[in-house]
Amino acid sequence: MEKDKKISPFSAFLLGVDGMVGSAIFLLPGSLYAKAGNSLIGILLVSGVSALLLALCYAALSSETKQNGAAWLYAYKEFGRFAGFEVGFFTWFQGVITITTEIAAFLTSLKLFIPQLSDKLVYDIAGIAIVLVIAIIGLMGDRVSSIADNIATFLKIGVLLIFVLAGIWFIHRINFVSNAHYSFHSVNNAFSNAFYMFTGFAFLPVAAAQMRNPRKNLPRELLAVIISVTLLYIATVVVAIGTVGPSIAYSSLPLAIAFAKHFGNLGKIIITVGTVGSVLGVAISLSYSTPYVASSLANEHQLLPQFFGKKSKSGAPYVAIIITAGLCALLILSGGYLFLVPCTIIISLVQYFSTSLVMFVKQWRRQRHQEQLPQGAFNLRGGILVPVLSLLVCVYILVNLKLKVILFGVIALICGVALYFIDKLITKKAKIKEQGLGK
Repeated sequence: MEKDKKISPFSAFLLGVDGMVGSAIFLLPGSLYAKAGNSLIGILLVSGVSALLLALCYAALSSETKQNGAAWLYAYKEFGRFAGFEVGFFTWFQGVITITTEIAAFLTSLKLFIPQLSDKLVYDIAGIAIVLVIAIIGLMGDRVSSIADNIATFLKIGVLLIFVLAGIWFIHRINFVSNAHYSFHSVNNAFSNAFYMFTGFAFLPVAAAQMRNPRKNLPRELLAVIISVTLLYIATVVVAIGTVGPSIAYSSLPLAIAFAKHFGNLGKIIITVGTVGSVLGVAISLSYSTPYVASSLANEHQLLPQFFGKKSKSGAPYVAIIITAGLCALLILSGGYLFLVPCTIIISLVQYFSTSLVMFVKQWRRQRHQEQLPQGAFNLRGGILVPVLSLLVCVYILVNLKLKVILFGVIALICGVALYFIDKLITKKAKIKEQGLGK
């Protein structure tokens, strides 16, 4: 019976694809093309390889524990509570900023039909209203979240396949001809932002404990998911460039514009509906799961302050939901979609770097002391090579982000450190109070 409850390889594959494909492929190709031109196709390939290196570290570490794999867990076990707390904080905060980014993507997509959203005040009011609505939906439970997630999966994968299969017949070689020159810095910045398309790969290793024979299947699933999604992204970008050429640059809705060129308003509507439905579904799904991540870290692992874990009579983590929604509302006011994307990346890098560092330490220790792998664990071949390359990928992405984005990450880090010491102080006072009452 227990075996039947495990996730099958095919279900794990779909889970991984669903976690990776989001708003980025619908909205980012225009701005990325403006920075890198046709090199964008190669950038997507390199991004896929980079994601695979990071994912292999997750796969190896998740196979060494019976618990669901997560960056905070690896950091906690290897480096102690402070590291676990900080990575746990960034794990939750990544969910917060991803929700905001998807809402920004939703509003950006609607600008095609509602031009008033180009006004900053209207945009902010609409964004905050959506935050409140999906927070209320999050209180309704897992069923609503699952329905939204299923609809989003159907729309985004279906629309992308329609775009590629229908648009491939309208590709013209002349559209790939461009005399534009792009600076090395511009291309590097395009790579850093393009990596946002791949940040969802970490979702699959988190579910490793529910998979059948994760030691054998997880590396294969990660490989299959990342290769499939990379090829889908490349095919989508090739069709987009091949149908409209350099005019795709700076377009906030490049796929809709490309499809509309040959299929008119119907094409525009199909792509926009797919985009809107998929990104809103992802936002709703995350609005449910993100507060539960915070609640779990607080109650089960003591890696966030206890107030994050407070629940209503129905079991909903209402404090975490309120805090998550409040931060989402503030982030909506901070900037648009193209600002939030790199901010999401820098928050994600904390988890990727810490996981790669843990893997490096473990591999180094095994090489020096001839330590044996735990029974059933995935053997990451090559010694320290993969984690070293993973660490270099993280550093490379970081140094190519804009200064204001790095500043955003530094502020988030300072907030996380402050929260740790505040929590430590509150916990210490609570223990003293308990000891006083005990006497």
